[in-house]
Amino acid sequence: MKAFTYTHYGPPEVLQLQEVDKPTPKSNEILIRIHATTVSSGDWRMRSLEVPAGFGLIIRLVAGIRRPRQPILGTELAGVVEAVGAEVSRFQVGDSVVGFSDTTMGCHAEYRCFPEDGAVAAKPSTLSFEEAAALCFGGTTALDFLRRAKLQRGERVLINGASGSVGTAAVQLARHIGAEVSGVCSTANLDLVRSLGATHVIDYTQQDFT
Repeated sequence: MKAFTYTHYGPPEVLQLQEVDKPTPKSNEILIRIHATTVSSGDWRMRSLEVPAGFGLIIRLVAGIRRPRQPILGTELAGVVEAVGAEVSRFQVGDSVVGFSDTTMGCHAEYRCFPEDGAVAAKPSTLSFEEAAALCFGGTTALDFLRRAKLQRGERVLINGASGSVGTAAVQLARHIGAEVSGVCSTANLDLVRSLGATHVIDYTQQDFT
């Protein structure tokens, strides 16, 4: 199969389109033919090692000290199940799915295996493959922090960066929970954030929301 790989850290030019072995699903895994993936800030940081001060050693411990431990980037995918392991019961060949591989990455390829109990779910029929793939990175991050905050119906929450990948998901999830949402964004994105469900929208170029 084809995949974008890299063997050392650096600018985008370190990525190369190569032929690599197609994975074979284990008994508890599904093999997904990828129709859409994304390039996220996480991919950029893992490739370039450009991180905030103090995080350099941490990211090398995660990604690989001298060279990348995982040569294929990509954390999000949407595609179709091409094969299933003998013990798989949740999915069938032909199912459209969306998945999030997080730090194990590997989605910038034609195929990827996922355990059936991993971060993979049926793709909503109302979403294209491209739309579904783009939900995972921001959506799972937003959901994690809202759960940590134990946000409840009727509470008020302010979301800074409400028009970004995490922010747009946080606005919608918070509204779904039943919270009153205030979103902070730039002038160009006021209508977008309001359309996602924010009750109050603050233009940080005009107002100091702090």
